[in-house]
Amino acid sequence: MRAVRERIPVVVQQKSRGRRVAARGLWTGAELVVTLGVVLLLLVVHQLWWTNRQARAGAEHQVRALQREWGEERGGAVGGDPEGGSDESGDSGEPRGSGGRSAGSGTAHSAPRWDQAYAVIRIPRLGLVAPVAQGVSKSGVLDKGYVGHYPRTAQPGRAGNFALAGHRNTHGEPFRYINRLRRGDRIDVETRDAVYTYTVDRTLARTSARDSGVIAAVPRSNVKPYAGYAEAGSYVTLTTCTPEFTSRYRLVVWGKLMDVRSR
Repeated sequence: MRAVRERIPVVVQQKSRGRRVAARGLWTGAELVVTLGVVLLLLVVHQLWWTNRQARAGAEHQVRALQREWGEERGGAVGGDPEGGSDESGDSGEPRGSGGRSAGSGTAHSAPRWDQAYAVIRIPRLGLVAPVAQGVSKSGVLDKGYVGHYPRTAQPGRAGNFALAGHRNTHGEPFRYINRLRRGDRIDVETRDAVYTYTVDRTLARTSARDSGVIAAVPRSNVKPYAGYAEAGSYVTLTTCTPEFTSRYRLVVWGKLMDVRSR
């Protein structure tokens, strides 16, 4: 008799293999999600913490540098030439300071160089101290934590509108809380030769980013004509983005020149 060979059936566990593949795919997907989350978190930390820290440190250093420079110049004038020195522009011939020996005087200086820090703004209510630089470029001025002076607007203390811009969020955010300013609050602008004190007079909570009227010589909104002024004077304008973390609209604060103290 022949021995009967029994064949052992081979069972292919298709379902188990499919489950392993699915589990591996889920694990890979979870790793990607976690990695993406960490990257996004690092980007947020960089924007909200590191750029502020870096910009504020640079801005504080610039304020100290300006004050040291001004102090040295005043000290040199006392001990040297009775006219205060032979060359206000320095050995290099490059202009220094605000557009004039005193922004309210008739002695002419060249305008500040582009991106040059040449004044210091102080807002006591906000605890703000920041350098003011010529121009409103992001890389050269605003992202450094500086307050930027709009070209073709008046210099501090001059008749017209001394118009400024600053970040509300990230990169030092010097104008983050200007929405808290109230009528009568003081805004001091210090230059080489004088301290100009403005007082807050009016605010415009929201207007178009293209509303150029708010920084005109006689500031008045083109979008909301009831907001602003109708008479010439010496004004300061602070502008920043609104709502926070967007750049869709502009928040505006206006002030009037109230006092000038020579240095």
